[in-house]
Amino acid sequence: MSLIGKEVLPFEAKAFKNGEFIDVTNEDLKGQWSVFCFYPADFSFVCPTELEDLQEQYAALKELGVEVYSVSTDTHFVHKGWHDSSEKISKITYAMIGDPSQTISRNFDVLDEETGLADRGTFIIDPDGVIQTVEINAGGIGRDASNLVNKVKAAQYVRQNPGEVCPAKWEEGGETLTPSLDLVGKI
Repeated sequence: MSLIGKEVLPFEAKAFKNGEFIDVTNEDLKGQWSVFCFYPADFSFVCPTELEDLQEQYAALKELGVEVYSVSTDTHFVHKGWHDSSEKISKITYAMIGDPSQTISRNFDVLDEETGLADRGTFIIDPDGVIQTVEINAGGIGRDASNLVNKVKAAQYVRQNPGEVCPAKWEEGGETLTPSLDLVGKI
């Protein structure tokens, strides 16, 4: 079942952010754009490269009014330990949510029930708390956060311009489409 257009289900969690433990709930997503980046596990291999890449795009995402949350089924304590011991992870300034109960991973339909780990899933959530994009990758395939920035821009554009859509390879300022009967078969 697709999560596109669905509101994020209620959750409460602990996260590690900027040297502190914080509480995060689904209500924190309201009123701003959010990105949830699920990954399998701390102290692993592809995950730190992705999370570092996401950190490198964090300023660009913040400029777009986006808050970023990484999520794994590790605890917030493990996130702190990883942050304190990994050169790549020590750079992270966005919230690292612990999901040891697997509630959030299950709510976003990324939980691998056999391993108890989250799949690599990226979700863009609008200011109403509604999921606008979903990307799920196999465990060995890392994501490129620069693509995420463009997807956020497209999601924001479509929200601000009802009736218009962003075609493939759309970039900010690029041409959009206005679907209509007259356009059918002409693209």
